[in-house]
Amino acid sequence: MATEIYLVKVGMSMTEGVVDEWYIPDGGQVSVGELLYRLETEKVNLDVDAEAAGTVKHVVAEGITMEPGDVVGYIFAEGEAIPGDLANLSGGPDPAPTGTSEATSPAAPAQASSTSSSVGLKSSPAARRLAGELGVDLKTLTGTGPGGRIVEADVQAGASALPTEADASRDTTSPSSPIARKLARELGVDLTSVTGTGPGGRITKDDVEAAAAQPAATTPAAPAAPQMTDKTASRLPVRGMRKTIAERMHASLTEMAQLTMDMDVNMDDAIKLRGQLVDEWADEGVKPTYTDLVIRAVARALEKHPLMNASWGDREIILHGDVHVGMAVSLDEGLIVPVVHQANTISVKDLATQTSHLAAAARDGALALDDLQGGTFTVSALGMMGVDAFTPIINAPQAGILGVNRIRDDIAWDGDRPVKTQVMRLSLTWDHRVLDGAPAAAFLGEVKDLLEAPYRLLL
Repeated sequence: MATEIYLVKVGMSMTEGVVDEWYIPDGGQVSVGELLYRLETEKVNLDVDAEAAGTVKHVVAEGITMEPGDVVGYIFAEGEAIPGDLANLSGGPDPAPTGTSEATSPAAPAQASSTSSSVGLKSSPAARRLAGELGVDLKTLTGTGPGGRIVEADVQAGASALPTEADASRDTTSPSSPIARKLARELGVDLTSVTGTGPGGRITKDDVEAAAAQPAATTPAAPAAPQMTDKTASRLPVRGMRKTIAERMHASLTEMAQLTMDMDVNMDDAIKLRGQLVDEWADEGVKPTYTDLVIRAVARALEKHPLMNASWGDREIILHGDVHVGMAVSLDEGLIVPVVHQANTISVKDLATQTSHLAAAARDGALALDDLQGGTFTVSALGMMGVDAFTPIINAPQAGILGVNRIRDDIAWDGDRPVKTQVMRLSLTWDHRVLDGAPAAAFLGEVKDLLEAPYRLLL
């Protein structure tokens, strides 16, 4: 029997997602563990691998919004017959959407007149949900999906034909996927001018991107200020991880009272200690970084300064009992923050092993959801880019984030004699609603003291 390919659910709050890219083409061969498709949600993008080997058949195209658990394709074992109607493989109609108030008896007739009786029709959960929102009777629709399955485009088409077109709140544009409509709003594309290439003329995200890339039609208008006419300009759609980062960072700045302070740290002894640890653990493949030492110092300092290991609530400040330090990792498509859990209770060696693993997994797209949850404070390093100081933005709802800058040559004074030394600047951004400048400075001073006497990090 064919193996179903589901839209994977990542996290309890996930309500929808899309197959952003099929790695295995329709009709292609896949092995167990080989990457099948790229899942895109509002919070995270993940690569999903195959649980069986065989021939892959797609049920949905790229960019179609689905609910967690929806079947997006099948894997047929070698020699297994592939039917023309893939919609019948699920063993019957899809179950009713979770949370509906009416129970459906197995003996209920399929000809029931209410919209809720549409559970006896071949329709996707997303289509049924949309039909309920728009007041469309699924029995009046003809499905254009695989095997006659009713999809969202069919519901949109049915909604546009309802005798309520005077209602200005109803969208009467061409059938389009939710992700296409979102993208159209972001790029300023008029969907009425777009020709859909999806099933039943449905407008997909590719159609919107193609329309956005076309020169805008010239229409008579009042004289306006001169505009740039760069013929070499291109547009990058703001979606996926980039969109999530933009929304969260903007919300963080607008909802918090963020301030930043800097403090220099003498790193002479920390540099010596790191060199000794690299040599000591070389045979085990463990190579601690300066950021590892900072994370360790931060974790120890958070134990003594609980207001920095806190979150702001509407009526209370939440003091977290555990210390989970996030580490910002830069990817081509944006920034991701895996978390070192219980960072104050593990050794420097174990911490270095974990951060190395998390960074590699982040770049390979192999992080688990647990790796991204639970952070109580964040460390962001730009020192390797030659940065002397910057203003990190807090990863809400945390109360603080520490920026790690480059190690630079400096001068210290031994009496009247100048002495060459190496210094690193730390940039702390904190939420002034949670704590004031003095306790924030005390926390940063504790981190400084630990790095300047780094043997304490090993205790």
